[in-house]
Amino acid sequence: MTNQPSDELREAFRQLFETSSRIFRAPGRVNLIGEHTDYNDGFVMPAAIEKNVWAAISPRDDHQLIIRSTNFADTVQIDLEKADARARRHWSDYVCGVAIFLTRAGHRLRGANLLIRGDVPIGAGLSSSAAVEVATALALLGNSGLTVDGAEVAKLCRRAENEFVGARVGIMDQFISCLARSGHALCLDCRSLEQRWLKLPPDTSLVICNTMVAHQLAGNEYNKRREQCEEGVRRLSQLLPGIHALRDVTAAQLRQHAADLPATILKRCRHVVLENARVGDAALALGRNDLVDFGRLMRESHQSLRDDYEVSCAELDLMVELAAQQEGVYGSRMTGGGFGGCTISLVNSAAVHEFIRSISISYAEKTGLEPQIWTSSPAGGAEEIE
Repeated sequence: MTNQPSDELREAFRQLFETSSRIFRAPGRVNLIGEHTDYNDGFVMPAAIEKNVWAAISPRDDHQLIIRSTNFADTVQIDLEKADARARRHWSDYVCGVAIFLTRAGHRLRGANLLIRGDVPIGAGLSSSAAVEVATALALLGNSGLTVDGAEVAKLCRRAENEFVGARVGIMDQFISCLARSGHALCLDCRSLEQRWLKLPPDTSLVICNTMVAHQLAGNEYNKRREQCEEGVRRLSQLLPGIHALRDVTAAQLRQHAADLPATILKRCRHVVLENARVGDAALALGRNDLVDFGRLMRESHQSLRDDYEVSCAELDLMVELAAQQEGVYGSRMTGGGFGGCTISLVNSAAVHEFIRSISISYAEKTGLEPQIWTSSPAGGAEEIE
């Protein structure tokens, strides 16, 4: 990985704060399969991508945290001793929330100058928010001489997004940003955090297609889906004692009690229950290098997200349809929270150039939008850049 972005950030920091800095990096992610299952205690299969958020930091002699970004013009300041900042529906909420929850967890943070830079597209479903959170956490901890386990960092960052920003996300995004392994996808149990690392075949590529339709993850529809899942659990737990989340419900049990659920709640539950099963099947398929079966499961996942969970949109559906028509494509689906953002396609590396050319032309002709398309190998997790 080139160090050019971090070198440029280091110089920008020097000019802005007139001092040297330490640099920390955290990646964005795609999710190959297992969407909207993480906050249902289910199973997911993300991989980090070669797009990152970098945080440059230097210590201060007071308790102030001065927050700047090369992507935005404004400056935000909070007092780390008070840790009483309130969310403002502003990009800095992701930074402030992390600082506050680290402090509340008993980590005494030193004052700091902090400069953020990112090339993870915002609103594209690639988890730019988690990358900001994790890069911030590592920078604040490193600046304070503190070491915290990666899984614990992920949990604290998730709490910041849940309770400070107001997006009721699961653990997947922060976890993969912290702990990703180069060349691997992660099959993660979001309840136990049990991990199974799956190596992707070297002759395949992850191709990410940005529809250029932005989503708002903290919006009402995302949180509404979680509430609908919780309503399903409340109703089913009266019929199936001992279940605590949709992860505990089998497909057979859901079919048995389908008439006991309102139609919309049944659809939401059906997606989650069957998606959990698809993740397990996909892990087995990848383990035996059966990319055809893996691709079939990706397609089924997208259909379920479109029809049962209703978080797709016309542009995402079109991008998936166009991908299915291309040579060398094993599977394609929306990735991320939905309502816009990106698709992820698993493509034979020899077919990638033609895939990008053809999709770019066809999508622009049908929508009038110029898509962003890029390839990525599964990247490593967050780290300090020496």
